[in-house]
Amino acid sequence: MTVKLTIASTSALGMIVWTTAALAGSVTQPGEQVGLAAGAPLPEGIYVVDTFSVGRRDAPNSPDVGINIPILIWSTPWKVLGARVEGVFASPTIAAWTRNPSGIANSDTSIFYSPIFGSIFAWDLGGNFGVSYLIGYHFRGGDRGSIVSPTGGVATPVVPQIASDMVRQGFAASYTGDGWNLTANLTYGLTFDDTARFGGAVGAALGPIAQADWLNLDLTATKKFGKFEIGAVAFGSMDLPIDRGKALYANYTRVAQFAAGGLIGYDLGPFTAQIYVTRDIVERGYGSAETRGFFRIIAPLYTPPATTVASASPLIRK
Repeated sequence: MTVKLTIASTSALGMIVWTTAALAGSVTQPGEQVGLAAGAPLPEGIYVVDTFSVGRRDAPNSPDVGINIPILIWSTPWKVLGARVEGVFASPTIAAWTRNPSGIANSDTSIFYSPIFGSIFAWDLGGNFGVSYLIGYHFRGGDRGSIVSPTGGVATPVVPQIASDMVRQGFAASYTGDGWNLTANLTYGLTFDDTARFGGAVGAALGPIAQADWLNLDLTATKKFGKFEIGAVAFGSMDLPIDRGKALYANYTRVAQFAAGGLIGYDLGPFTAQIYVTRDIVERGYGSAETRGFFRIIAPLYTPPATTVASASPLIRK
């Protein structure tokens, strides 16, 4: 089974903090697309991919943070300007298990994250090269993403990114010849409202929340040996510059990271499984490096039956 699939959505949540400092980060989880040949068109059909990861930062009492990203992809029979049209939908969730020091109650939480609808336009350039363009829309749906501090009052939102709608664009290139998957995938997030707020009583208490545009880069270099796949992966993410002239951004901390690791995968026939582990090499704004493990399943739900061409009957003359 060829491992090509793109997109999903979730937070770059790496730690829960009870602080007045503001930080956000990528809406799309950094590293969520490594291992996928995002530039190559999918054969016609319906596919599902589910990526679950759990990680923890090195700072004392950092929580364990789990992220699950289920994605549905419809690779249509239609083409636009030579590109295969693929519809995508994802609706992730985040769970955090706090590890507070003695005397402070733990407060585990789970958050339904902003869903995304989008389209991918994927071109087969020949010679096992492919490129794709993704355009998607993150809706401000889901839970508010904030929990109350153990010391009382309203806590900093766990995922402030979900306060605003956002447009996501992706640009990917892949080489998939001879069992290789060499892919670079650049994702750009454009926020609609840089002073967004949550609704209801929580929004009234928290007020406007600083938002930033962001970039992610996911890199894959793996090779298949029969049904096995092995190789290296890396990813980076960063907030783009914000307007320091606004009072809301006086305490805003721009975040960035670059992580690397290894991937192994196996084609089980009905589905493909992948496992990869990464470690931050560089981080800025998060407070400490993160180690994160990922587990993914990729499966076709439907593929159209192969067409058969009837052989011509021999013409016999006497």
